[in-house]
Amino acid sequence: MTHPLDMLTAEEIAAAREVLVRGGLVGETTRFPRLLPIEPDKQTVLGHTPGSDDFDRSVLATLLDTATGRVSEAVVSVTAGAVTSWRDLPTAEPPYGQPPYLFEEYDRAAEIVKADPRWRAAMARRGITDTTHTFVTPLAPGFFPEAGGAGRRMMRSLTFHRRHAGDNPWAHPVEGVIAHVDLTSGTVVRLEDDGEAPAPVPWDDWDYTPEHTGPARTSLKPLEITQPEGPSFSVEGSRVRWEDWTLRIGFNAQEGLVLNRITFRDGGEDRPVVYRASVPEMVVPYGDPAPARYWISYFDAGEYSLGKNANSLKLGCDCLGEITYVDAVVADDRGEPMPIPHAVCMHEEDYGILWKHTEPGEPPQVRRSRRLVISYFATVGNYDYGFFWYFYLDGSIQMETKATGIVFVGAAEPGTENPHAPEIAPGIIGPVHQHIFCARLDMSVDGLQNSVEEENLVAVPTGPQNPHGNAFTYERTRLARESQAARDADSETGRRWYVTSAHRRNAVGRPTAYQLTPMPGPRLMAQPGSSAAERAGFARHHLWATAYDPAERFPAGDYPNQHAGDGLGRWTQADRELTDTDVVLWHTFGPTHIPRPEDWPVMPVDYSGFWLKPHGFLDANPALDLPDWSSRSRGGGGAHGECCE
Repeated sequence: MTHPLDMLTAEEIAAAREVLVRGGLVGETTRFPRLLPIEPDKQTVLGHTPGSDDFDRSVLATLLDTATGRVSEAVVSVTAGAVTSWRDLPTAEPPYGQPPYLFEEYDRAAEIVKADPRWRAAMARRGITDTTHTFVTPLAPGFFPEAGGAGRRMMRSLTFHRRHAGDNPWAHPVEGVIAHVDLTSGTVVRLEDDGEAPAPVPWDDWDYTPEHTGPARTSLKPLEITQPEGPSFSVEGSRVRWEDWTLRIGFNAQEGLVLNRITFRDGGEDRPVVYRASVPEMVVPYGDPAPARYWISYFDAGEYSLGKNANSLKLGCDCLGEITYVDAVVADDRGEPMPIPHAVCMHEEDYGILWKHTEPGEPPQVRRSRRLVISYFATVGNYDYGFFWYFYLDGSIQMETKATGIVFVGAAEPGTENPHAPEIAPGIIGPVHQHIFCARLDMSVDGLQNSVEEENLVAVPTGPQNPHGNAFTYERTRLARESQAARDADSETGRRWYVTSAHRRNAVGRPTAYQLTPMPGPRLMAQPGSSAAERAGFARHHLWATAYDPAERFPAGDYPNQHAGDGLGRWTQADRELTDTDVVLWHTFGPTHIPRPEDWPVMPVDYSGFWLKPHGFLDANPALDLPDWSSRSRGGGGAHGECCE
């Protein structure tokens, strides 16, 4: 081990489990729905000397007894080989809450439902007698105590029929059957069935794999991406260096990809920009009031564990070019190491023109942009999510999510009009829904003492200050406390937010700063007071700013599964000061999806994200010294200053 922020290793996960076993804390029915690294405090990290190992490596393990439903948390020091804390979680008491689901519970829920005679009778009424391949979905039930199940480990299951192995089950939704499953007792505590005249099951074939779609088109010519001298970045342990950027890669079972200690080199100095960046939560609330869907608002990190569901990426499919992969390892359901080969992909991409100018009579000066891409993909049920961090030569950072996969659907009589679920194929409806991501940006712009400001464009009325009617200006407002820092984007005023340094000034005497530029979509559409709004409070605003607290990592709380509501809305009631202190930005973004026929049977990628851009952080364009590669493409050397012809 060489750095306090290195990812957990298989040996450390196995060692943590062995400590718990030796302490008599792991039995035959004990499972590990969550095992996360505990990061050392910032002063330990910032004061770390390369090569030293004078720091503690600990994990936070959540233990579930599947026989009783009891949930406990243990902190295990792998370094000391000891349990340093233990507590039982009061999951049977308000505001409740459950750990993320186990992989094994997906199959267990299906077995429980398929064994229920009421479910089999419901299938038979719909003409389904062979349920060998029928898919029973393992869905988080939300928080609806009036429906029963509060304080119990529950799932709600819908049914999608698969006629044979390999059939696309999403094409055959069985409408109107909802099984409420108690995972601890192993029973269907309630089965809802919409009665004698259910919507027909759609039977059209919608298989999308090559053997079903026919010959691939031949019109596209090869596009080769080569770097004969190798990539421009280097990797040493968890540290990545690319041009002026340096950062460390982390990964855990709940958040997935984490980027640590992001710095930008200015002259001979690596200046801090972001201490820690991740997308630790996302919620997918549905806008269909039908009994089969009103309760759906998935928290894909807190309920299903984004990192644990990460894909092993493949060259030429997920990543193209000169690729470097990073392997990850998380704990499986039994607390054993579960490797994820090629969990993270790194490569460079050309990104068009970075800057260009042509003076009359002079050859043009053009420099091409390039970006470093660090990404991973997670598959949660029917959707696939890509998380892409881009680093640019001008000091900008972009975060982009890519939502694809298969739209979650229901069934209806063909031709039915539904304002909440348009028909996207004959007899198949796609309920309206949102994908709302929340990025956590633990900022460190030239140090840990930062402030937050909001900028808005201001039109100047025609008059003495604007005699010709053309003038406009801008204004900055300090967001001095957490109560002032729950904000929403406004495209009419070009609203942006700044994190400024408390101590450093640029060449024109202003505090150095980075700017958060939103690419806003609608906020949470669920009504105030609704279950979704209480549980996904972070999605009510595009921006939150909080004073740093290491316990505040997940914007919907540590255990949003079946929880009444926690996270940012509660934390910010403390109304902590945000001036010249260690601040964290929380930015929510993402698409609101009204499904269309073109999204079926597999949805093209839907993009969303935001930018972090230097704004007075540097004294000039940092990319003036880029080479002109155009002459190299003609066989020249591409020396600095050569111009395109």
